[in-house]
Amino acid sequence: MSAVSRIIESLVREVADFPEPGIQFKDLTPLLADRDGLAAVTEALAELAEGADLVAGIDARGFLLGAAVATRLGTGVLAIRKGGKLPPPVLREEYILEYGTAVLEIPADGIELAGRKVVLLDDVLATGGTMAAAHRLLTDSGATVSLSAVVLELSDLGGRERMAPLTVTSLHTV
Repeated sequence: MSAVSRIIESLVREVADFPEPGIQFKDLTPLLADRDGLAAVTEALAELAEGADLVAGIDARGFLLGAAVATRLGTGVLAIRKGGKLPPPVLREEYILEYGTAVLEIPADGIELAGRKVVLLDDVLATGGTMAAAHRLLTDSGATVSLSAVVLELSDLGGRERMAPLTVTSLHTV
C-alpha cells in the first residue's frame, strides 16, 4: 500500500446506512479538511495529471480536487455541474442511476474544449455512471480525456468496468 493510500484509509470516515439502509457511505470530508491529507492527495493526482491542458472536476467534491490539482499544475479547471445549475446555453448528458436518471452539464459558450487534453477527476468511483457520463460530455465536446482519476474506488460496485475502455486510476481501493 502506498503512503497516499494509507493516508486516505486513515482519514476516510465510514457512515452506516447512509444515504439509505445497507449502504456504507465513505465520507472523504475528513481527508479534504486535513491539510496533510489534502496535500498528499493533491500531489498524487497532480503527478498523474501532468501535461493536461485542463482539469475537469465533477460536482461537487471533484470541484475541490480539480481546483487544487489545476492550481498545482498551472492550468484551468472546469466544473462539471449537476443539471440546472448553469445559465444557458449548456451541453448536457443524461444518464441512468440505480434509482432514476440524472444530468451533468458544462457551459456551451465561453470555454473551447475541442482539441484540449483534459484530466477528469472525482472523489469516489462507485458504479461509474457519473464518471462515464462526464467522460461522454467531454469527448462529445471535442476534448480528449487523457486520464480519469479518483481518490477512492469501491471495487465491488463495478465502476471500473463501466468506464472501459477509459482507464481509471484510483489512489485507494476498497
